[in-house]
Amino acid sequence: MATNEVNIRTPDISEVEPVKSSTDRHNLTVFLYSLVIALYWMAQYVYAATLPSYVQSKTTNLTSVGLILSMYGLCQAFVRLPVGICTDWVGRRKPFILVGLALTGFGAWVLGTADSVHGLLFGRAITGLAAGAWVPLVVAFSSLFPAKDSIRAAGFLIFLQASGRIVASAANGPLNLLGGYRLAFYAAVVVAVVSVLLAGSIREPRRAPTPPSARVLGRLILRRDILLPSALAGLSQAVTWAVSLSFIPIVARQVGGNDNTQTVLATLAVVMLALGSFSVNMITKHLGPRRVVILCFALMFIGSMLAAVAGSVPTLIAGQACLGLGLGFGYPSLMGLSIRKVIENERTIAMGIHQTLYALGMFAGPAASGVLAQAVGIHLMFGTTAVVSLALGYWGARSLDPQ
Repeated sequence: MATNEVNIRTPDISEVEPVKSSTDRHNLTVFLYSLVIALYWMAQYVYAATLPSYVQSKTTNLTSVGLILSMYGLCQAFVRLPVGICTDWVGRRKPFILVGLALTGFGAWVLGTADSVHGLLFGRAITGLAAGAWVPLVVAFSSLFPAKDSIRAAGFLIFLQASGRIVASAANGPLNLLGGYRLAFYAAVVVAVVSVLLAGSIREPRRAPTPPSARVLGRLILRRDILLPSALAGLSQAVTWAVSLSFIPIVARQVGGNDNTQTVLATLAVVMLALGSFSVNMITKHLGPRRVVILCFALMFIGSMLAAVAGSVPTLIAGQACLGLGLGFGYPSLMGLSIRKVIENERTIAMGIHQTLYALGMFAGPAASGVLAQAVGIHLMFGTTAVVSLALGYWGARSLDPQ
């Protein structure tokens, strides 16, 4: 009589181990990118809280102050889309990340050693070019998560960015007390070097090169689901750089604050940014993306109006908190929306378009506000910014895809 045997085979360890190793490598890559992103933004922002005052110590003309600060956004606007195109063209992101990290340190060194307006312009322009690394960093990190989780990944990205900025902002005041304005710039150089070493250790998977295509670029630029969130992101950055990062530090000194006050204001804005980005996924599930973006601009309106009427540091603190929380809701939401429906091999270019438009906001904000503040005063400039941004933000948010 034949006997039926059930062949039960125990899996060989060699068949199981690659899965485990792949998971471990993935987790290590996420961890390393997280560290690099936090350090990158630490290097960019460890001197930012008192940068407007540092610049004003070299020139008292508010138009010049605004122009110097705006170089950061202008150079980003020029470089981010080309970086996105080139990373797809060569099929590699890591070299562009490394160059950006290195330029972050070099730009900080130039700013710290500059003794003229032209030197400050040059240094701030270099840090703007360095910000081009954010395009491949965002896409490389986002590619580690499923496309359906784009807003969650963007929220985590902004949380990492904000965490680096919180540490940097908190360190700014003590560094200034210890060694004057210049020490913070030299600290940025050291942090940038560490970030280069960490990024160099990340293993990058090979991707097929995608030659640049004018047809693809033109199609992506004209896509409403990319263009509208990107334009709104530019508007939110314009408000942030016009009010929160450029002229609130100057007003803080006018109402009796000092370097520590500026550090507190800068740190508070980033803490609120972190809180907003950390909770944005949960809030979006309840409100939907359009209402979250409207909430972003409503909070920015309140923050800018508080700055416009501020006669004391506590009022500025309240305004800064609203501005930071508003950006925390809007920044990751608009970033995630701009690439949510874009296929993988076109995402870097789409992110380049997105970051170019919001970098234009970073340029236009301080540049226009500097001219307006010189003409009518800082407080009236704050009020004008509040009204215009709310009107445009509400109109744009209502036009977003509700899904």
